[in-house]
Amino acid sequence: MSPAGHVCPLSPAAGTVPRSSGVFSPIVSPVARTVLPGGSTVANSCSSAAERLCDFICHCSDCSDENQCGYLRGSAALGTPFTCDFEEGDCGWQDVSTSAYRWVRGRASLAAWGMGPHSDHTVGTDLGWFMVTVSPPAKTVATAWLRSPVMREAAATCEITAWYHLSGSGEGAHRLNQTEQPVLRLAMAHRDEVVGLWQSPKHGGEGWHQLVAYPGRIVEQFQLIFSLTQPPACGAELALDDIIFRNCGLQEPGQQVCGAEESRCGRGSCLARHRFCDGTDDCGDGSDEDTTQCKFFTLCSFEQGLCSWKVEVGQPTWERNTSLNLGTAYSTPTRDHSNNSRTGFFLHVGSASSAGASGTARLSSPTFQATNSCSLVLYCHIHGSATSSLSISYETNSTKHLVRERMGDLGSCWVRERVDFNVTESFKVLIEGVAGGAGTVAIDDLILSPGCVQEEEKPSTVLPSRAAAGPCAAEEVACGSGGCISAELACDFAETCADGSDEKHCGATTFEAGAGGWHDVSVGQLRWGVQRATEPADTVLTGAFLALQAGEGQMVAAAKARTPLLGPSGPACAMEMSYRIHSSPRGFLAVTIADHTTRTTHLAWHMLGHGSTAGGRVRVPLGERTRPFQVELLGLVDLQDSASAAVDNVTFVQCHPNVVPPGAAELSCNFERGMCGWYQDQSSDFKWIRGTGQGQGSDHTTGSGYFLAVDPSAPWSRGQRAQLVTYHQEPAAAPRCLSFWYRLAGPQIGTLNLKLRLEGVEETVLWTRRGTHGSIWHRGRATLPATGRQRYRVAFEALRDGFLGDMALDDLALTAGPCGAELFCSFEADACSLAASGQRTWLRQSNGTGTTAGPLADHTTGTATGHYMVVSTGRGSLPAGHAAALTSQLYQPSAPAQCLAFWYQLSAGTPGSLGVFVEQSGVRRKVMGVSAVEGDAWHRGHVTVRPNGDWQVIFEAVGAGGHHGFIALDDLHVSDGACAEPASCDFEQDTCGWSSPSDPRLHGFAWGWKSGVHLAKYPGPEQDHTLGTKNGHYVHFDTSVLGPGGTTARLESQHLPAAADSCLWFWYHMDIPEHLSSGELRVMLHGASGQRTVWSAEGHRSRGWRGGVVPVQSPSEFQIIFEITTRRWPMEGTVALDDIVYSAGGGCHSSPEMPVEEKSSGSFVAEVVLSLLLAIIVLVLVAAGGWYWLKRRGLASRTPAESSAPQGFDNITFRDDKVIIPPVPKEGDED
Repeated sequence: MSPAGHVCPLSPAAGTVPRSSGVFSPIVSPVARTVLPGGSTVANSCSSAAERLCDFICHCSDCSDENQCGYLRGSAALGTPFTCDFEEGDCGWQDVSTSAYRWVRGRASLAAWGMGPHSDHTVGTDLGWFMVTVSPPAKTVATAWLRSPVMREAAATCEITAWYHLSGSGEGAHRLNQTEQPVLRLAMAHRDEVVGLWQSPKHGGEGWHQLVAYPGRIVEQFQLIFSLTQPPACGAELALDDIIFRNCGLQEPGQQVCGAEESRCGRGSCLARHRFCDGTDDCGDGSDEDTTQCKFFTLCSFEQGLCSWKVEVGQPTWERNTSLNLGTAYSTPTRDHSNNSRTGFFLHVGSASSAGASGTARLSSPTFQATNSCSLVLYCHIHGSATSSLSISYETNSTKHLVRERMGDLGSCWVRERVDFNVTESFKVLIEGVAGGAGTVAIDDLILSPGCVQEEEKPSTVLPSRAAAGPCAAEEVACGSGGCISAELACDFAETCADGSDEKHCGATTFEAGAGGWHDVSVGQLRWGVQRATEPADTVLTGAFLALQAGEGQMVAAAKARTPLLGPSGPACAMEMSYRIHSSPRGFLAVTIADHTTRTTHLAWHMLGHGSTAGGRVRVPLGERTRPFQVELLGLVDLQDSASAAVDNVTFVQCHPNVVPPGAAELSCNFERGMCGWYQDQSSDFKWIRGTGQGQGSDHTTGSGYFLAVDPSAPWSRGQRAQLVTYHQEPAAAPRCLSFWYRLAGPQIGTLNLKLRLEGVEETVLWTRRGTHGSIWHRGRATLPATGRQRYRVAFEALRDGFLGDMALDDLALTAGPCGAELFCSFEADACSLAASGQRTWLRQSNGTGTTAGPLADHTTGTATGHYMVVSTGRGSLPAGHAAALTSQLYQPSAPAQCLAFWYQLSAGTPGSLGVFVEQSGVRRKVMGVSAVEGDAWHRGHVTVRPNGDWQVIFEAVGAGGHHGFIALDDLHVSDGACAEPASCDFEQDTCGWSSPSDPRLHGFAWGWKSGVHLAKYPGPEQDHTLGTKNGHYVHFDTSVLGPGGTTARLESQHLPAAADSCLWFWYHMDIPEHLSSGELRVMLHGASGQRTVWSAEGHRSRGWRGGVVPVQSPSEFQIIFEITTRRWPMEGTVALDDIVYSAGGGCHSSPEMPVEEKSSGSFVAEVVLSLLLAIIVLVLVAAGGWYWLKRRGLASRTPAESSAPQGFDNITFRDDKVIIPPVPKEGDED
C-alpha cells in the first residue's frame, strides 16, 4: 500500500469506460427464473418480476429482491436501508478494469500503518471491509473500473453517498506537474451514454472523505461506475466504503388524501401544486409534467437557443454550451438538466481572471406586465468555489430589486430554484452570475408560469446599463469606509477596515439586520431563512432569527447554511449560539466545520429532536484552523408535522490566532478543575475526553477525580489521531522536565506519543509507548530542550493504530532542569541520553532505515520500523580486542534493590562479546557477560543492583576479529525490587519479561495486567493469588474479543536455555460459562524444532485459583507460551494467570513452596460451619483410616506420578503432546 501522506499528482482525463459497462446482456437468474441484464446475481425469493428487481422498493416480504443490487437491503452496522458496507461481500459490484490496475475487496492492515486507510469507515477498525484499488505503479495512465449491477427507476429525490480514502505516491510523483492528481469519478451508464455524477477535488487531506451525488430521475435501467485514474508511476490507492442510497424509490401507487395546496399524481400520491410543470418528474410517472396541463408554461431549455432571453455582451458573459464540449474540469456541469445528457445545452459562466472579482454575467427577460401571479423556476449548478453566486432580480425603470440569491458551492448537481414576482408595474427579470475562484455557475430549464405575460416590446427600450466595475481588483474586497483590502483579510477575526466592515458579515450576528453573512446552500425541500418571532413568550429566540423554512430544491436533504470563508483561527476559538428545536427524533440540528485545506468536514455539535421543545445556549469549539474554513449549520425537521428549528445570537469568541486565554502557560495539570494550558485539537473526530472513569479505572490524583482518556472504539471515531496540545509557549532558555502518568490498556491498543513543535521546524517525538501496559498507571518523563529564541508547543498524540482498549493521562508536572536517567527506554524516540564512546561505535537505528547491519526487527514493536541501539563488531569497524561502550546517565536509588532489565541480540558467527558493568562511587564491576547465543532472537538480560548511592550501567561491546557481526540492545528498564528468576513472576511490580507478541500481522491480542479492583471494561478475578487481595496483581485476558480479527492471545516468556529436567508451576483462574466455552488455555513450548502443547485446559468456570504443574524438557533454546485459543466464535469470559514459577533443573519433584488451591470468594460463615463438620468427621474416621492404612501397607507402593503431584494442583495425565484434565466438578459436587 502507498503512504497516505503523499497523495501523488492524479490524471486529468477519465478516459473511456470499458465497453461492457454500456451493454446489458441478458442472463437468466437460477432462483427466480427472471431475465437479468448485465450479469447481476440477485437472490429473489418471491420470484418478483425482473422489472421490479433493484428498484429501491421491497416487493418480497424479506426484501430479497433488493439484495446484490450494488447495495443490500440494509446495513446492520450502520442501521441504514439500501446500503453496501462490504462487510458481507461485494453487493454485486464488479471489477471491470482492463489492466492490472483493479478493484478488490480488502481490509486495513495495522502492519502497514500509514499505507492506505488505517481502518474501514463502517466499523472504524482493521476488521471492517471495503473495496480498494491494487496494482503496481504503471508506466502509463491507468484506470481501475468498478461497476454496479443493473438498477432501475431512480426517483428525482435519489441521493447517493459514499466514503473514500485516497493515498499513494510514486517515483514519478516529483516529476509530474502538480495539476496531475489521481481522480476518483462516479458516473452513470444510462441509455447509450455514460454521464458523470461526481469527481474528487484536486487536493484532499488524509482520512475518509464523503462524496454526495444526485443522479436525478432515471427512467428504466442504469448502472453506476466508479473509476480511479492515476498518472504514470503514481501508485495511487483508493478505498471505497459505505455506499448508501437514500430516497431513491418511487412512491408506491395508491390513493392519498391531498391537502389544500396539493394535487394528485397519476399514481394516486399527492404533490404540492407549485411542483407541477417545473421540469422535474416528481410523481415518477410523468403526470406532473404532462404536456397538456403544462401547455401554458413557457420553458427555455436552451436546446435551440436563448428563446426570448437576452445575454448582455461583456466580460464575463453567459455562454451556451454542452458538457461534451466543456470537458471534465472539476467545477463544470457533467450533464444538462433537461435531458441528463452530455450533449444537452445550458448557459454557464466560468471564472475569468481578467474580469476581476466583481465580474458579473447578466441575462435578462422580455418585459412583463404588472402581475401578482408570475413565477420563475430554474435549475442552477454552482460548483467549485465558495464565493460564486447567482442572483435573481427584477428591474422597473432601471431600478433593480433583488428577490433571491444563492451563494457558495452547492455541489455537482442541478438544484431547483423558484421565485414569485408581485410587481405593480412593468418589469424585467434579471439573472446574474458571478463565478469565484475556479468555480462555474450554470443555469438550465427556465420555466415561466402562465401569469408572466409579455408586454409588446417598444422599439426604444434600452437594456439597463451594466453596473460600473467595482473599485477593487480581483482578490480584493471593498471597505464600507472606502478603499480596498485583500480578500484574505476579510473575516479573519481582526478588523482591518477603519470602520470594521470587513468583519461585519462573517456569521456573528443577531439576525436583526439580515443574515449576517450566513448564506443558504440547501439543495432540498428545506432551507434556512431569516424570520421574526411571533410568540413573545419565547425566551431563547427573540426578534429575528435564522429558521428552517420550506425550500424549493427537489432533493430530500438537510438544510445547510454556511458562513463566508473564515480564518485563520486560534486554539481557543469557539462559536456560541442560541438554538431551539421542536421535532421528532428523526429531526436534528448540527454544526459542522468544512476545512478547505484538508477537504474534510467534521461534526462539531449536534442535537437530536426529542418530541418536545429543546433549546438553550451552546458553545461549539472550532479550534485552531488555517484559512480558509467555513462553519456549516445543518437542520432537518418535518415542517408538515409542526416541527421547527432555529438559531440566534451567534458570536465567535477568542478566535484571533494571537488570543491567549488565561492559564495558557500552565502545563502542570491534574485536570480536576479543567484543562489548564492544554486544549483539544479539533481537526479530528478522535478526541481526548475529560472524565472520571467510564469503567476503565480511576484517576491517578485522588482515585476518584478527573483524568483524560481516549477510546479508539468510540462510535464514529474515524480520525487517525487525537491530539492534546499546549498553546504557544514563550522560548525556553533552559531544559525542563515534563513528568506525567499514563495508562495504555486493552488487548489491542495503539501508540501514545509526546511531541515537541518548534515554530518553523518539523515536529520531533520526545517520548513514545505502544501496545498494552496494563490497566495500571505508569510514570513517564521527557526532557523539554531549550528552544533558543523560538516559541514552541508540546502535544500528546494518541494514534488509532489499535482499536480495543484505551489510553489515559493524568498529573502532568513541569519542573526546572532535565529529567535525569530514563527508567524505561525503547529507543523509539531517541537514545535516552545514553552516551557512546569512540568513533565507530553504538548507533540508534531501525532496520528499515539503518546503515549498519542489525536485527531485522526491534524488540519493542516487532517491526522493521522500530528502533534499537546497535554496534558493528566486524573487524573493519571494531578490531579484535577493541571496545565500544554505551554509558547510561546516573540512576538514583529508590529502593534497597533495583532490577536492571534489557533485551539484547548477537549476530551469528563471531559477534564478539557483550559485557555489562555497574559503576558506583567510581568503582566499576562486571555483572554479566555474553559472547554467543542461539538463533537470531532477542534475549532478556537482567541484573539486581543493591545501590549505596547513584549508579550507572555501561554496556561494552568487544570485537573478536570476525568478518561481520553486530551486537544490539533494546528496551532498557529499571524497576524497584530484586529481579525475578527467568520466566518466573508474581506480577506485582511488572510482567518480568512476559509479553504478548507485538507483530500486528499475527492478528493476535495482548494479555492485560491489572489488580483485583473491579473494572467494568476489563473484568477479572476480584483477588490475585499472590496476596489474596484486590490490591494484588495478575495478567488476564477477556476472551469475548476473540473472533474475526484474531483467534488467539499469547503470553510469551523470554528465551530460555535448553532444559533436560525443568518444571513450570503456575496458578490460573477461569470464569467462562459452560455454554459459551468453545476454547482452551494451553501451555506450549516453542523452540528451533517447532512447537508442541504440553498442557491444556478446556474453558470452564474454575470457581477460584487453580494450580498447574508441567515438566519441561527441550533439547535447544525455547520459549514458554500461554495461549488462549477459540475453535469457534463467540466465546465469553475471562482467564487470569498469577505466580508463574520456572525452575531450571530438579524437575517437578522438588515443588516450590506453593499454597493449596484457594476457594473462590464466598461466605466466610459457611466455611467455618463446614470446617467444624469436617473436623468431627475426621475424628470419627481417623481410627478406621489408620487401620485401613496398616492393612494396605503390604500393597505396591504408589506410582511416581501420584507421589509427585503437589497438593492442591489439578490431577493431570501426561501424553507426549497433550495434557488432559479431568472434568471440573459441577456446582454442588465435592472438589
